[in-house]
Amino acid sequence: MLLMTKLPLSPTRRLLFFAAGAVISSLTPAYVSTSSQNSSVALSRVGAQTNKAQNSKPRSHQTMSSSSLTPDLQTTRQGRLLARPRASVPAQTALQAPTQAPLPAAQQTPRQAAHGLQPLGLDRQRDVMLFVPSFYRADHAMPLVVSLHGAGGDAHNGLLPLQELAEESGFLLLSPASRQATWDVLHGGYGPDVTLIDRALTLVFERYHVDAQRLAIAGFSDGASYALSLGITNGDLFSHIIAFAPGFMAPASQQGSPPIYIAHGTHDKVLSIDRCSRQIVPQLRRAGYPVRYHEFEGPHTVPREIAAAAAQWLLSPEPATTRNG
Repeated sequence: MLLMTKLPLSPTRRLLFFAAGAVISSLTPAYVSTSSQNSSVALSRVGAQTNKAQNSKPRSHQTMSSSSLTPDLQTTRQGRLLARPRASVPAQTALQAPTQAPLPAAQQTPRQAAHGLQPLGLDRQRDVMLFVPSFYRADHAMPLVVSLHGAGGDAHNGLLPLQELAEESGFLLLSPASRQATWDVLHGGYGPDVTLIDRALTLVFERYHVDAQRLAIAGFSDGASYALSLGITNGDLFSHIIAFAPGFMAPASQQGSPPIYIAHGTHDKVLSIDRCSRQIVPQLRRAGYPVRYHEFEGPHTVPREIAAAAAQWLLSPEPATTRNG
């Protein structure tokens, strides 16, 4: 059950809770219960105050020892991720040809780290998948995208919008599977999914040279809603947020101001664009977040050209923030 600690709203950076079929606004902290066509939300936080102290250091210098990377219950319930990219990486390349069948990623050392699609070995039934482009080199920092599936999906579904682009454009792709049919915040609050994502990031940061300035969280549908929520809560870790057809946002706090890319089909019958992205985007902009917003003619899906535009936005030196531009 969600530990409901009310936080005062910042007068200049308020985030409201949005869900399909409802727009709930308040000038004071509140908790709401609502539902959508494909998911339910129980007791989710509406707004929170920015904590600038957490974002005072450059991302490339925010490192933690492995012994400090297991979040306690309170940190997990606050939606906070503790894993950080390594400040340095081993000289040995991660692409050394294996002499035997590769070990699960959870048992690999940096010397044995492989490329291609691989399970992390964190769960027997609903594991985390990692895709590493064939040209990855340990002496060159590579962007990383954490990609979150929609309701009823798994790690393989989370890979689908971006896997081909990861190989073509050159970024690591990490896709966890939610512990239940969808993400924990839709079941009452942050919890086991935060813990799993933190463990997965810890393994990836230990084995691969990640570009901390291109470290994104992305998702589709429920995954997009979770990416917005977790991304805003951990804006001192994630440099970018990508949301394909989000239904709501429920950050536990606001850290930093990462740029955000949102795309939504104008004919979406699952999560109405009028009640979702067209409400979410103005609120984010009023809160001070740079937002690139793209509406396209289509249903509840992620067309390849939209995924490619998001990848290009992530990898460009200065992501644009204009609507449909």
